[in-house]
Parts: sequence; C-alpha cells; structure tokens
Amino acid sequence: MLMILSPAKTLDFESPLPTRRRSTPVCSKQASEVIDSLLKLSRKELAGRMKLKPELAETTHQQYSDWQQRPTVKNARPAALAYRGNAFVGLDASTFSDDEFLFAQDSLRILSGLYGILRPLDLIQPYRLEMAMKLETSRGKTLYDFWTERISGLLARDLKRKPGGVLVNLASGEYSRAVDTEALGTEVITASFLEDRGGRVRPVSAFAKKARGLMASFVIRNRLTEPCDMKKFDLEGYRFDSGRSSDVEYVFTRSEA
Repeated sequence: MLMILSPAKTLDFESPLPTRRRSTPVCSKQASEVIDSLLKLSRKELAGRMKLKPELAETTHQQYSDWQQRPTVKNARPAALAYRGNAFVGLDASTFSDDEFLFAQDSLRILSGLYGILRPLDLIQPYRLEMAMKLETSRGKTLYDFWTERISGLLARDLKRKPGGVLVNLASGEYSRAVDTEALGTEVITASFLEDRGGRVRPVSAFAKKARGLMASFVIRNRLTEPCDMKKFDLEGYRFDSGRSSDVEYVFTRSEA
C-alpha cells in the first residue's frame, strides 16, 4: 500500500538531522515552473492571494527568489524532517531508524503545492504555498490544473509496483483533491479520526492532522503492507470504529478521558 499525506506550513531547518540519506524531488523541473509563475506576482498580490501580512509576504517572496532547481545539503533538507506541522509531529520522523526511513521512502508520499509529490527523503527548500491557491501557469489557472495529472500518474506508477496496491489517503481535503482517484485504477481507503466529547462525535482539525501523522508512523514502524492491519492502530487513545467505518473509509475514534 502507498500512503499520501499533506505538507505543513510550519518548517524546521535548524534541528540536527538524524540521517544522511537524501533524494531529489522527482518534479523539480515542474517546481521551477511554479516558482517562475509565483515570481510574476508582486508582493502585494502575493499577500492578497495568500492572506499574508506584509512582513510574511516579503519573506515568502524572498524564499521564491532564493529557490534553486537543484537542492543542496546547504539550502535544503529531507521533506519529512523539514515540515513541522501537527501531522509531522505525529509522524516523528526524527526518531526513525535507517530501516524505517527506507520503508517510509517506499510507502509514503507527501503532496505539495510547489513540489507536486515528495518522498520523505526528498530535499526541499524553505517555501510557503498552499495547493488551493489560484495561480496561473502553463496548464491552467490553479495549482490543481498544474499538478493533478502528474501527481495521479506518479501515484499510479508507484502503485503498480506494489502487489495489490492500495492508496491510503491520510491527506486533507485540500490536498487529496489533487489526486484523480479514478485514474489510479486501484482501491482507495481514507482514514478518518474523530473525537467523542460527551457523546458528541466529530472531527477536530488539529487532532485529526496529528492522528494522520501518527497513523503513517504506525504503518512505517510496524512495516505494514496490508490496509486491514491499520485497524490495529491504537496510539493516543484512538480505536478502530467498526460501526462508523466502511470498506473505503476506516474511522478511528477516541473518547474524552
């Protein structure tokens, strides 16, 4: 099986790296095209489209200006170790063993508005860009126009290399929308995470994001290859909820202590 995960706005380019392993993003050339389109926007336009304060818009524009198609160990770090949002706190890649990094490299893909699709060890440079941002490129007026066909094609290719390949969706709606699931020609299972607060069961965004990372970590650390084994997930109080689950959606619920 192959998992997909959303990226994060929060980045960490300071912490020590636990591995010297690294790889190059497969869509670096296309990322360069996105950068060219972004650099056509003024700082004011950038601030408006991304809802940024002037200071952050300036920093973001400078990141685009500094971006290089060929990353180096001096200006980039592995994606799984660079993102620091809730999902990546759950993933906790900084504690992976060498073998776990290799398994993650084969079983996890991170979707990105700039890079399209990333393996955990792919080197990325500092950037800020959401997939939902409207940006005119050679392929259309949105990043979905630019990326969907390519992302879907690369996922389909990787899934064909896995016997009985299944896509496990751990991404948010914003990013999973960039995948044409019909073009994959395979089964897709979405993992959802709910909070039970006094009988009111609902998703809570921050908790769900971390739980997606926890699930990815659970799969990687236990070397899971069959989606049904995900039902054993029990980290931080979550349990498989058979009553709310279906063949295409695995629901995990936890109750308030």
